[in-house]
Amino acid sequence: MTITPTLILVGIVILYFLSAINVLREYERGVIFRLGRLLAEAKGPGLIFVFWPIDRMERVSLRTVTMDVPPQDVITRDNVSIKVSAVLYFRVIEPNRAITEVQNYLFASSQLAQVTLRSTCGQALLDELLAEREKINARIQEILDSQTEPWGIKVVLVELKDIDLPQEMQRAMAKQAEAERERRAKIIHAEGEFQASQKLADAAEIIAKQPAAMHLRFLQSLVGVSADNNSTLVLPLPIDLLRRFLT
Repeated sequence: MTITPTLILVGIVILYFLSAINVLREYERGVIFRLGRLLAEAKGPGLIFVFWPIDRMERVSLRTVTMDVPPQDVITRDNVSIKVSAVLYFRVIEPNRAITEVQNYLFASSQLAQVTLRSTCGQALLDELLAEREKINARIQEILDSQTEPWGIKVVLVELKDIDLPQEMQRAMAKQAEAERERRAKIIHAEGEFQASQKLADAAEIIAKQPAAMHLRFLQSLVGVSADNNSTLVLPLPIDLLRRFLT
């Protein structure tokens, strides 16, 4: 079989069209630059054609990206030095802007998250960082979302992961917690004594109004003493009888 120039040309054209075929997954989009100009809409998913060298394609994933923000040295508003790390969740919602508005949106988002984490935690007190994490998370997310919106990126969630305190601060907080527990125990004990004294005062008032109640209480005490196996001998003597010998 003679290979003619026409067959060679047809083969080259077929190979060219086959090389122009690209398949994008459901979560991928292709940002196409045609002769250096950005096409209006990103291509995909499915089968698309990229005619090199006229077209150049940048693949962009639309899945949520989980980015670990490394520990940052932070000095809180009450002058406590700590290390704070966080985790950032974001996704690309406009692929064209993510490619054209910033050189590397992953690196830019990481650097912006680190700076925002340091500045936001530095404006808060240590107690706020420990007790109001949701408030701090929402504040960081709001700042990052406003900054990354021009890049076509949506910040889904920000969570403070670890807050490392110095050993001296940990010991001080442990002493504070111990002192707080002791204070609560003393208050509870004092409240118990106060309530008991009120009940005793009420009982004394009732017995004063009913003299027979004292005699019944005395009999109950005798029953309690006799219930145990002991050799105690109880001799009840009226106080009125003893007063004659004391006078």
